[in-house]
Amino acid sequence: MGERVGVFIYGTIVALSVIVAGARAYPHSPGHIAVLVAVTCVIFWMTHVYAHGLGHAVAREQHLTLAELGHIARREGSVVEAAVPPVAVLLLGTAGILPTSVAVWLAFGTGLVVLVAQGFVFAHVERLGPLATLAVVSANLGLGLLLAALKLFLSH
Repeated sequence: MGERVGVFIYGTIVALSVIVAGARAYPHSPGHIAVLVAVTCVIFWMTHVYAHGLGHAVAREQHLTLAELGHIARREGSVVEAAVPPVAVLLLGTAGILPTSVAVWLAFGTGLVVLVAQGFVFAHVERLGPLATLAVVSANLGLGLLLAALKLFLSH
């Protein structure tokens, strides 16, 4: 479980990074941003599966079986799962339910909330004390806020 939490956090940061870049490239098109986020996370998932599959085969000095590859793909799948909340919000902007700027910022905010929640999940799984929990949650949120600062810097 702990490894999936780490991969999910990584996927969320990838998604947030793409939202920042996509908002700059397509400021009036949340649909384009949603596609960029989804496709980027799928590509990162594929590269994770590939890299871990190769590493697994080399470490064991054996051919990788389809069952092992499937296990790796499922374990790394949280990279793609992390894109679901922000993509869903961006699609609300695409459908006209939310104004574009609200959809982009809300998608980003959703990512930040996910980072905080995953920090708490990680701390719980690792049985961290209150101070270590605060450090992990702060680190997750800090990474996300650095991306928000980057977004503000790039868009002004």
